[in-house]
Amino acid sequence: MLLTGKNYSMKLSTRSRYGLRLMFELALGYGTGAVQLQDIAKNQNISEKYLGKLMIQLKKAKLVDSIRGAHGGYILQREPSKITMLDIVKVMEGDLSIVDCTSDGADCCRAHDCPSKSVWCGLSNVIKNYLEGIKLSDLVDKYNKSTELSQQMYFI
Repeated sequence: MLLTGKNYSMKLSTRSRYGLRLMFELALGYGTGAVQLQDIAKNQNISEKYLGKLMIQLKKAKLVDSIRGAHGGYILQREPSKITMLDIVKVMEGDLSIVDCTSDGADCCRAHDCPSKSVWCGLSNVIKNYLEGIKLSDLVDKYNKSTELSQQMYFI
């Protein structure tokens, strides 16, 4: 996460945003065979080269697997209902602690009397719990419902 701009807004990196879009495409194709990286790049308007770099991280984290051959590409290693947003963002970002002192194993000389540590720990937990509560399948379901609604025609 980065603190940027005059307003000091906290933002996730492009890796997380694009990684999620990549995983969403794989979830859309789940159970129908491998999805090719060039199709994901085209559908999401993201560089295929950049997606390839993200794919390396996702494969290393055992979220994605590759299939070789004429009908090759990439597949999810688990059902979309078993992959959370937290799983994806942690692979892309690393530790999600809002400040360093809330990280696991953080060593802070002020930890015993810091008045704000509980605030930062609480905020970090809210973010983690929120992301953990959203499954990849939830995004697919929401997308499918929205496309169904937009395709319905009403006659009067």
